[in-house]
Amino acid sequence: MINKIKGELPLVSVIIPAYNAEAFISRTLQSVISQTYKNIEILVVDDGSRDKTVEIVESFAQKDSRIILLKQPNSGVASARNLAIENSRGEYIAPIDADDIWYPQKLEKQVQCMLQGDISVGLVYAWSVFIDKEDKIIGQYSPHNYLNILSVEGEVFPAMLYTNFIINSSAPLIRRVCFEKIGGYSCKLREQNAQGCEDWDIYLRIAEHYQFRVVPEFLIGYRQLQESMSNGCKTMEKSYKLVMADFQKKHPEIPTYIYDWSASSYYVYLAWKSRASGDYWSTLILLYKAIKLDYSPLLLRPVYQCIIECLFNIAAKPITSFIRSDNHSWLQFQEKFDFPKNRVVVNQLTTVSDIQNQIHQPHKLPWKPHARIMWQRWLKVLQLCRTLSH
Repeated sequence: MINKIKGELPLVSVIIPAYNAEAFISRTLQSVISQTYKNIEILVVDDGSRDKTVEIVESFAQKDSRIILLKQPNSGVASARNLAIENSRGEYIAPIDADDIWYPQKLEKQVQCMLQGDISVGLVYAWSVFIDKEDKIIGQYSPHNYLNILSVEGEVFPAMLYTNFIINSSAPLIRRVCFEKIGGYSCKLREQNAQGCEDWDIYLRIAEHYQFRVVPEFLIGYRQLQESMSNGCKTMEKSYKLVMADFQKKHPEIPTYIYDWSASSYYVYLAWKSRASGDYWSTLILLYKAIKLDYSPLLLRPVYQCIIECLFNIAAKPITSFIRSDNHSWLQFQEKFDFPKNRVVVNQLTTVSDIQNQIHQPHKLPWKPHARIMWQRWLKVLQLCRTLSH
């Protein structure tokens, strides 16, 4: 527990961009108002919704005076978050998307971590579990991945270039002065029809000037919806290219291979999203781009299975493929190339506490060729972090 009286606790401004969010906004708000950390204000920005989002938020606001509803014409997630920040008063900013949830101690543990650091710490993140539309935990969780990669702290800029280890936009607690120094979320991406990497961009800009810390606990529920995977691969690719080109121009000291590894991994991620939507030509093109930058995807059997499936579906489009699996998600793809004995397997009764306990059980280092290469690269990235911090 935080050892301060309530009057001394810093105010946390929770910011929630909401666009046609009626399906999940109630659960999101309930998870926020149920936080054990009570000194919060909750700013919901309705971004031109055409459903019942406003009515739902207003019903919550009538019962909880900490909830403030702001409205704007549809302008995108970056603009909505910026509007919330401009109208907020908190020392810390805590973003959460309108379909994700927080577990009860999320803010309390992050504020405690922030207070234990000094002003050089600009952002504290935590781990996320993947949840379905019913809030049930899905996916599988590699102890090696969480304990060694998703726990990086300190000077993290090269690591953040290599991979967005924060995973999603609902995980961080950000010191307000960060935004005063670097500005808000980038609205330029939407103006160029290139949405998708606003969060990665803001994390990189914070990492240029501040240290990161992690609370190594699963405190966020990151919702995975099949329909959300079927849109926007082209705009996301454009968004990624614009963001990374900007940082590559500003930071010539970062080796080119960091950007190549990062881009290749991101192309594979987009390929799986494209595959989920049934756009098989785009999937093949994205895989080609990934392999052109980095050979490592060729060490993954699921990549070959994906290529065969795409070719089959292109050749026999009217016929339902008998090759593909039931679930095409990126989670399923990641699970296929982790060593099975190094994963926490989720069942219907799995809770956050179950996963948390099992993550800290003894585990082996990954031994498959691709996993070994990824581990060696990560160690190289961490060495670069240490070198640039001196």
